[in-house]
Amino acid sequence: MKVKGKLTIKCENAGEIVSILARSLSPDNVSGIRTEVDNDSATVTFSADKIGTMLSSVDDYLMNAKIAWDIIEKLITAPLLL
Repeated sequence: MKVKGKLTIKCENAGEIVSILARSLSPDNVSGIRTEVDNDSATVTFSADKIGTMLSSVDDYLMNAKIAWDIIEKLITAPLLL
């Protein structure tokens, strides 16, 4: 039996940021992970044969998303160095 889950990351008025976040995480997408970007949201679909495998994938994805989000925030708010 396949276990499926869906996670949506939404950021109002920040479609480009969500797109950057999704693209930065996509290299880690294994066969059971698929990402779709639409305007100001990214929807990630997870599927696995076991619930534990899916939960581990979601946990890894969220941890990586947090790190990527923190980096993007710092880049956006950092003063330009000329």
